[in-house]
Parts: sequence; structure tokens; C-alpha cells
Amino acid sequence: MDLPTVTIPALQKGDTVSIVCLARKVSLEDIQEGIRLLEAWGLRVILGQSIGAEDGYFGGADAVRLTDFQQMLDNPEIKAIFSARGGYGTTRILDQIDFSSLQKNPKWVIGFSDVTAMLCHLHALGLESVHGTMPLLMGKPDTQEADDTLYQILFHEPLPYSLPAHPQNILGSATGQIIGGNLILLDTISATASDMDYTGKILFLEDVGEYYYNVDRVLVHLRRQGKLAKLAGLIVGQFSDMNDTAVPFGKDVPKIILEHCGGYGYPICFDFPVGHVARNLALVVGREATLRVENTGVSLEYTPTRF
Repeated sequence: MDLPTVTIPALQKGDTVSIVCLARKVSLEDIQEGIRLLEAWGLRVILGQSIGAEDGYFGGADAVRLTDFQQMLDNPEIKAIFSARGGYGTTRILDQIDFSSLQKNPKWVIGFSDVTAMLCHLHALGLESVHGTMPLLMGKPDTQEADDTLYQILFHEPLPYSLPAHPQNILGSATGQIIGGNLILLDTISATASDMDYTGKILFLEDVGEYYYNVDRVLVHLRRQGKLAKLAGLIVGQFSDMNDTAVPFGKDVPKIILEHCGGYGYPICFDFPVGHVARNLALVVGREATLRVENTGVSLEYTPTRF
């Protein structure tokens, strides 16, 4: 059963935010454009010790990344924590983090890709978070819409999204909390403390560089767990740079999705701009929204929380 969702205060100009590495290593040079954009938003940026740190693939040893993130959680002056980038490594430290200070003084945690595990963990604790672009990718001409939607969520209210119709959409309307993220990570956290209750939720999915057969395998696993049957609605994001086997799998992502989810009767929309693409629109994980999938197009509108 989900805990009640705690609403996080909007950011204000002059607030302090931090950037840390939860997963793959990143250099200070790599995130300079992201830092400049955050400062242009009127924010004071503090960098964690994991920025520029290296332990093979990771942004410092597990203990370094854990201590870094924990200090940012516990510091009441920091109003938001950005994961510098994704990659792999978040699940290695999740079980050692003490989230009690965050539950008492909620703040934004932002990221996507491997950070899906963190966002889901926070949802299981009753905390909202943002599935959105990260400093490694921010401040570039082709990411302006992704940056703008993140700014809107952090400083104001998320705007409604409107999309054109897709020929494979399943029509309908659903209201529920938004959950989801990277498909492989959702499978990775199954049956752990980071797993979520899917009942009555609007699930969104995205991935990059995967094989078609593996997308099918993960959806079979989620279906066998009963998670796909319990949804209120499904948003299919961008599955970019997909791979196939020497013997072709014979089904693309929409066909795979429809095979496993199309018979449940809830609305499904395809080609939503979220994922490993420049137009990665920010979504509030844990926020209630209404998804309408109609012949004329698709809309996603959040239930207001700030008055």
C-alpha cells in the first residue's frame, strides 16, 4: 500500500541546489552547460564530492556516492538534488540511504535512466520526484523544451501536455498517480524495497539500446507479476536505438506492448516524448494526473496541488 504523497515546495530564486553522481562518473567540464543554466534560473549550485571522482565506471566508490547523496539529503539549505547523469550504479547504494530527513523536509530529486530506481524508491516512501533531464544534458539548443518543462515543474506547476494521435493508441481516459521510467530498471527493482504498487497508476515506459526480445522478456515478467493488469493507463515513451538479434524478433515495440497490455482495456498512448532523446519532457513521479487518449489526440493534465 502506498504512503500518502508529500507535496514538495516550489523552488525560489536564490535557493541552493546540488549536483551529485549516483551512478556513472562525470567530469566537471561535462556538466558546465548544465551548471550555467541552473545559475541562470537564479539558483546557487553546490557540487558533491562525487563530481569528478572515479572508481572505474562509477562516480567514485559506493561509499563516496552514498555519503555525498546522504549529506545533500540531510542539509536543510539544499532544496533540490540533481543526479549529474545516469549510466549504472544507483541500485548499489539505495539500501544504505537514510531517507528520514527527506520525509521530514521534502526536496526535489531529479534524474532519469538509471535514476529510475531512486525515483521509484521515493514513490514507495510517499515522496514525489522528477523524471527529467540532468546537468550532463542541459543547456543545449536541442534540449530547450526538456529544460523548460523541468523548470516549470520545479518553480511552478507542471503544464498539461498535448500530443497528436497515434494509429496504435488505445482510446480512453484514466486518472491516477504517474509512475515509471526506464523499463529495465523497473524490472531490476522488482521485489525490492524500491518496488511500487502499480494498482490504479498511470505507468510510463522508456528505454535505450535494448533488444526487442529483452523488452518482450521484461514485459512478460511484469505481466506474470500481475502489475500490468492493475494499471489505470499506460504511456509509452521513446525506445531509442533499439537492437535486433541475428534471427529477427519480428515485433517492434508497439506490437510488443499491445500484445502484453492491449487486452486490459485501459488507455494506451504511444510516442510520448520522454526518454533518452533531446525532447525528454519532465514528468512528476507520484503526482496524480489524467490521461485522455482520443481520436483527435492525447492529453496529460496534472491535478493541481499548489493554490
